[in-house]
Amino acid sequence: MLMDHAKIIRLIEIAGEVTGRKKLHKMVYIAQKMQIDFAERFQFHMYGPYSEELTLRVDELCNLGLIDEQMETKGAIQLYRYTLNEEGRDFLKFHNVDFGRGEQLIRRLNEENSRFLELVSTVLYFDNLPYAEMTNKVFTLKSKQRYTEEEIERALTFVAELRAMMA
Repeated sequence: MLMDHAKIIRLIEIAGEVTGRKKLHKMVYIAQKMQIDFAERFQFHMYGPYSEELTLRVDELCNLGLIDEQMETKGAIQLYRYTLNEEGRDFLKFHNVDFGRGEQLIRRLNEENSRFLELVSTVLYFDNLPYAEMTNKVFTLKSKQRYTEEEIERALTFVAELRAMMA
């Protein structure tokens, strides 16, 4: 159990800062799809793959004082920023988490915005479907996001880049 917590802490340490709960979920899901060992189970939700387990784990980490969560209000939107603190660094000293090549992948994921990672994670969620069915799912389930065919192609290119990074 504590090792699963340590993996989330380590992801945040590698990223430096993760801006947004949605982005954190997408980063963990995509990393998991790239064979990085995260234990959280995901279901498809309004914003793509979502894990209740991850939400609870992050809340526990915040409540234990192992990561910092800062909330900003931008108009009607609340944005959360996650960073590692000294207590979290001390915790990691007792839990060896080595993602190997996954560290580079985590940094690369953090360079992208949550809207794009939402698309990438949705594409990966339906990666067992033929291309036409997958795009239809994206256009139907994500109609409010107004993704374009070009964005889907960029997401597929990004997935190929991530897979090559992990090879």
